[in-house]
Amino acid sequence: MALLANKIVCITGSSRGIGRACAVESAKHGAIGLILHYFGDQETEAELQSLKEEIHATTYNHCQVVGVPGDIADSETSQKIVEAGVEAFGRIDVLISNAGICPLAEFLTMPHAIWERTRQVNLDGSFYVVQAVANQMKSQVPQGGSIIGLASISALVGGEFQCHYTPTKAGIVSMMQSCAIALGKYNIRCNAILPGTIATDINKEDLANEEKREYTIKRTVLGRLGAPDDIAGPMVFLASDLAKYVTGAQLLVDGGLFVNLQ
Repeated sequence: MALLANKIVCITGSSRGIGRACAVESAKHGAIGLILHYFGDQETEAELQSLKEEIHATTYNHCQVVGVPGDIADSETSQKIVEAGVEAFGRIDVLISNAGICPLAEFLTMPHAIWERTRQVNLDGSFYVVQAVANQMKSQVPQGGSIIGLASISALVGGEFQCHYTPTKAGIVSMMQSCAIALGKYNIRCNAILPGTIATDINKEDLANEEKREYTIKRTVLGRLGAPDDIAGPMVFLASDLAKYVTGAQLLVDGGLFVNLQ
């Protein structure tokens, strides 16, 4: 069943990890256009090219891909994303605000530049792209769309080396709740996905510690770390008409990590 048939899907931070999995799954479920934001350095350029090839080499060759490079912390990048999407497809049906960073740091000695950069990418960047895409969704005909903010289990719990990161993810949950209220009148739904520990580049160094890795796995009820496609499935649900009465919600996708206290 093609849950995103004929949809135009915009994804920030799309070249790797969760964003990449969401792009592939969107194409798999019938999206006809992907607006794929990526950072734009040599590494992410190569990643985006391989993603395009992956999509076009499969049965998803009905899906047209438009890449948009830029620093999501710069508000101009979000304007460019919308402009490129509208120029190519005429509308945007789904936004997955996924771009984020998590440079682990000790709180008492953390340079303020780390706090500022983490906030700028994770929270400011999400605000900019949500606002820009929401304005497009309001003006297009038919009006509306689905906006999904990628938060984290870290929005709900603390982390010793995440004092700068957890507030940004809690902020995304709060922003999706308020945006659901602000944008519902325009038929725009806003929800948050809160991944648990997903094995991606963002936590590769942390999970390289075998003791830490095994501890994290044992904390989950399902007995494994998450993979990017574990998030892509719930994303498709929230983006689709199956979730047409779901807005202002938060979906925790963590393999049972949060509930496994005892």
